[in-house]
Amino acid sequence: MTRSQLDLFGTDQPELFDEEAAPIVYRADPDRIRRRIANMLAEVRAAQAMPWNTDELENRAYLLKQMARFLPEEEAAQLAFEFEQEVERLKAA
Repeated sequence: MTRSQLDLFGTDQPELFDEEAAPIVYRADPDRIRRRIANMLAEVRAAQAMPWNTDELENRAYLLKQMARFLPEEEAAQLAFEFEQEVERLKAA
Protein backbone atom coordinates (compact mmCIF):
# COMPACT_ATOMS: atom_id res chain seq x y z
CA MET A 1 0.00 0.00 0.00
CA THR A 2 1.29 3.46 -0.87
CA ARG A 3 1.32 6.37 1.57
CA SER A 4 -1.31 8.24 -0.49
CA GLN A 5 -3.91 5.53 0.11
CA LEU A 6 -6.16 5.73 3.16
CA ASP A 7 -5.85 2.78 5.53
CA LEU A 8 -9.52 1.82 5.84
CA PHE A 9 -8.85 -0.74 8.55
CA GLY A 10 -6.22 1.09 10.54
CA THR A 11 -6.57 2.90 13.83
CA ASP A 12 -6.58 6.33 12.20
CA GLN A 13 -10.21 5.81 11.12
CA PRO A 14 -12.87 7.32 13.44
CA GLU A 15 -15.54 5.04 14.85
CA LEU A 16 -18.61 5.30 12.62
CA PHE A 17 -21.09 4.06 15.20
CA ASP A 18 -19.85 5.72 18.35
CA GLU A 19 -22.58 5.25 20.95
CA GLU A 20 -21.22 8.15 22.97
CA ALA A 21 -21.39 10.62 20.08
CA ALA A 22 -23.92 13.40 20.47
CA PRO A 23 -26.95 13.01 18.21
CA ILE A 24 -27.30 15.38 15.29
CA VAL A 25 -30.24 17.71 15.87
CA TYR A 26 -31.73 19.86 13.12
CA ARG A 27 -32.84 23.31 14.19
CA ALA A 28 -34.90 25.09 11.57
CA ASP A 29 -34.27 28.77 10.98
CA PRO A 30 -37.64 30.49 11.62
CA ASP A 31 -36.66 33.52 9.53
CA ARG A 32 -35.81 31.34 6.55
CA ILE A 33 -39.13 29.51 6.94
CA ARG A 34 -41.02 32.80 7.14
CA ARG A 35 -39.36 33.97 3.91
CA ARG A 36 -40.24 30.74 2.09
CA ILE A 37 -43.85 30.89 3.26
CA ALA A 38 -44.02 34.60 2.37
CA ASN A 39 -42.84 33.71 -1.15
CA MET A 40 -45.54 31.04 -1.44
CA LEU A 41 -48.18 33.51 -0.26
CA ALA A 42 -46.93 36.20 -2.65
CA GLU A 43 -47.17 33.76 -5.55
CA VAL A 44 -50.72 32.73 -4.75
CA ARG A 45 -51.82 36.32 -4.03
CA ALA A 46 -50.45 37.52 -7.37
CA ALA A 47 -52.28 34.81 -9.32
CA GLN A 48 -55.49 35.63 -11.18
CA ALA A 49 -56.25 31.96 -11.79
CA MET A 50 -55.17 28.76 -10.04
CA PRO A 51 -51.47 28.37 -10.95
CA TRP A 52 -51.29 24.70 -9.92
CA ASN A 53 -53.06 21.46 -10.69
CA THR A 54 -54.66 19.51 -7.83
CA ASP A 55 -51.54 17.51 -6.98
CA GLU A 56 -49.30 20.58 -6.96
CA LEU A 57 -51.79 22.44 -4.77
CA GLU A 58 -51.90 19.57 -2.27
CA ASN A 59 -48.10 19.42 -2.25
CA ARG A 60 -47.79 23.14 -1.59
CA ALA A 61 -50.39 23.07 1.18
CA TYR A 62 -48.60 20.12 2.78
CA LEU A 63 -45.22 21.85 2.46
CA LEU A 64 -46.58 25.00 4.05
CA LYS A 65 -47.98 23.04 6.99
CA GLN A 66 -44.72 21.14 7.47
CA MET A 67 -42.63 24.30 7.40
CA ALA A 68 -45.04 26.13 9.70
CA ARG A 69 -44.50 23.51 12.41
CA PHE A 70 -41.25 25.29 13.25
CA LEU A 71 -43.03 28.60 13.90
CA PRO A 72 -45.10 29.65 16.91
CA GLU A 73 -48.51 27.97 16.81
CA GLU A 74 -50.55 31.15 16.33
CA GLU A 75 -48.32 32.41 13.55
CA ALA A 76 -48.44 29.03 11.80
CA ALA A 77 -52.23 28.96 12.01
CA GLN A 78 -52.48 32.50 10.60
CA LEU A 79 -50.20 31.72 7.65
CA ALA A 80 -52.10 28.52 6.86
CA PHE A 81 -55.38 30.45 7.05
CA GLU A 82 -54.10 33.12 4.66
CA PHE A 83 -52.96 30.47 2.19
CA GLU A 84 -56.33 28.71 2.33
CA GLN A 85 -58.17 32.03 1.83
CA GLU A 86 -56.17 32.72 -1.31
CA VAL A 87 -56.75 29.18 -2.60
CA GLU A 88 -60.50 29.59 -2.08
CA ARG A 89 -60.38 32.93 -3.94
CA LEU A 90 -58.64 31.27 -6.87
CA LYS A 91 -61.04 28.33 -6.90
CA ALA A 92 -63.95 30.76 -7.11
CA ALA A 93 -62.35 32.68 -10.00
